[in-house]
Amino acid sequence: MQSKQSGKTQKVAAAQTGFSERSARNIEKRGFAEAKPEHNWRTRQDPFESVWGSEIVPLLERSPHLQARTILELLQKDHTEDYPDTMLRTLQRRVCEWRATSGPEKEIIFRQNHPPGWQGMSDFTNANSLRVTLQGAPFEHLLYHYRLVYSTWEAVSVVMGGESFSALAEGLQNALWLSSGVPETHRTDSLSAAYKNRPDKEEEDFTEDYTALCAHYQMEPTRNNKGIARENGAIESSHGDLKNRIDQALMLRGSREFSSVDDYRLFVREIVAQHNRRIHKKYIEELACLRALPEHKTTDFSEERVRVTSGSTISVRNTIYSVPSRLINMTLKVHVYDDRLECFIGNDSVIKLERKRRKQGREHRIDYRHVIGALCRKPQAFRNYIYQEELFPTLAFRATWERLNQELDSRTACREYVKILKEAAQGDQESAVNQFLEEALHKDILPRAVHVQKLFRKQTGGHPQLAPIHQELADYDTLLSGGVQ
Repeated sequence: MQSKQSGKTQKVAAAQTGFSERSARNIEKRGFAEAKPEHNWRTRQDPFESVWGSEIVPLLERSPHLQARTILELLQKDHTEDYPDTMLRTLQRRVCEWRATSGPEKEIIFRQNHPPGWQGMSDFTNANSLRVTLQGAPFEHLLYHYRLVYSTWEAVSVVMGGESFSALAEGLQNALWLSSGVPETHRTDSLSAAYKNRPDKEEEDFTEDYTALCAHYQMEPTRNNKGIARENGAIESSHGDLKNRIDQALMLRGSREFSSVDDYRLFVREIVAQHNRRIHKKYIEELACLRALPEHKTTDFSEERVRVTSGSTISVRNTIYSVPSRLINMTLKVHVYDDRLECFIGNDSVIKLERKRRKQGREHRIDYRHVIGALCRKPQAFRNYIYQEELFPTLAFRATWERLNQELDSRTACREYVKILKEAAQGDQESAVNQFLEEALHKDILPRAVHVQKLFRKQTGGHPQLAPIHQELADYDTLLSGGVQ
């Protein structure tokens, strides 16, 4: 107005004021009045006015988290045909207004400042959604996930069992050594591997093993409040990102099939390394604040003592394993890791076994190489051996036994199959024997032990003929005198 009164045009006056010429024209047209006056009156009668104070508010005061739909259904029951479903949105607005003005206080999330070197976090996450397969079979597994909160540097381990102490200790220690330092505190959720979650106690105790693990690295163990996962948000929220990165990499790879667990572990390790390269600058900042590692790792396994039975087996965690027969009647010290068993007599390692996971009832893992020696001396024991299924390394071996059992007498069939199995147990000959059996069965030829033995029989020709060497005695006199012949 002042600009126009001073002789400026509408366009110039509007530009000096800070809005367009069209807006200036509209303002002038309505006499410089407010565009939309505050609307503080009702346009229709409140349909819940008669029951709001007498019925709805008491319900909300008693149960503040009642949903508007639940309240409407109750009103429809008590006041037939007075409150149709079309009133739901109106009731939702009224309930929302009540919660904002008279409802209970809500929990505040206090965002935290994480200085470098202060905290590392650990957690497990289920990775079955990745649909990874090993040799055609679904691979059910967890991922142990460790992350430094400040830099988001991370380490991941593939876990084939549950959230056990051995999986936690092995994964955590590997992560600490990969990161080249130790944070001041280590935080987890309510892992049973780390805490004694007793319902009769207000504060859960740390387990002795976990306490010793943290003491070895001089880390202060901490945990979130039970049931409040968002307090571990720095690790919980990153699980989805981690599995998404793995899933995307699997899509690019074009296959979710892996030949072994080690191949899959290498695949995951490369994905994690790619993330760590992106945040390398922040990691270097945090590395300067991490504490030094101790001279060596500490225990990352649980220990059991078992006696080898007369059947050359041991029982560990309700699973039967075969061992070499020379260990019968001996007591073994077994270190139980997440993926393997290491057996000792005293401090001497005697055998390492792949750990088998128990799914239903008692499981067993019998290696035919451990029993083949005794079985060769007692071949008839094969027929009714309780672990006979474990003595068929492949389908070709099973089919061979079925043909032998069908076409030969009982005793001969057992002797023939045990001899074939013995040949497969020699060195790395199983794949060669399996190939021979497949070819013989395909040609409808009955495989016999003598045929398999010929595959590996060494050719024994005559000894090579060497030309006689004739040496003059005078040559030795020259040699002893230092001369050259």
